[in-house]
Amino acid sequence: MSADDANRRWTQSMPEAYERHLVPVFFRPFAADLATRAAALRPHTVLELAAGTGALTSALLTEMPTASVVATDLNEAMVTAGSAREPRADWRQADAQKLPFQHDGFDLVLCQFGVMFFPDRPGAYAEVRRVLAPRGRFLFSGWGPLASHGFGAAFQAALEQAMPDTAPPFLKHVPHGYSDPAVVAADLAAAGLTLAGSEEVTLKGVAESAASVATGLLTGTPVSTALQAREDAQALHTAITRKMTDRLGAGPVTAPMTATVYLAQRQA
Repeated sequence: MSADDANRRWTQSMPEAYERHLVPVFFRPFAADLATRAAALRPHTVLELAAGTGALTSALLTEMPTASVVATDLNEAMVTAGSAREPRADWRQADAQKLPFQHDGFDLVLCQFGVMFFPDRPGAYAEVRRVLAPRGRFLFSGWGPLASHGFGAAFQAALEQAMPDTAPPFLKHVPHGYSDPAVVAADLAAAGLTLAGSEEVTLKGVAESAASVATGLLTGTPVSTALQAREDAQALHTAITRKMTDRLGAGPVTAPMTATVYLAQRQA
């Protein structure tokens, strides 16, 4: 199964695990930072791509309560969960590579940790350019290399120890596989967007336990598809949790996480 196929095979339970175990640790800290940057651009009409369960959406509406925010996600279960958690936004199911919006309709398009999942990134960026107003901006973030994410690196190490020949490479190849700003700039240019700036940001994530992070990554991401059909799935879950706890410690745990924030604009 390709990484894209795995990503699309969400179950109805995944958004709950994602929201419960991953959003507070991985996404909410960066959402606050990205929302502050978005507010400084003073947009009136905002489109969010790959909104998930609405961590950034809520932060945006807190920073910009008068802005019109349309939040989208490819996955219907995420849209359902997100609209229930953040009803102030207009939620739509949408494919970033074929956006159901008119030309020149948004001052700002945002995407937090979603561009890595787009199978055709220049194609998706071309859609962003199409829906942006002439002076519109595209503000988005991507994770750094896996080694720069304390929780992700610990999880992948535990996964590879527990499954030495069959460990899913999802984290390395997808969330953390698009971390070179030069590659990002080239993809943007191919779509008619200019990279106006990029900044590396390192924040601390705080989790209630290593076990909580392990559960989130094992059940709230496409990694779950590699375990679902295995008879030893529960034993693997236990082993991975134990190895992560050995590495990160018992009780509440903290780890650094690095991302890059990009700001692009429409070329004339």
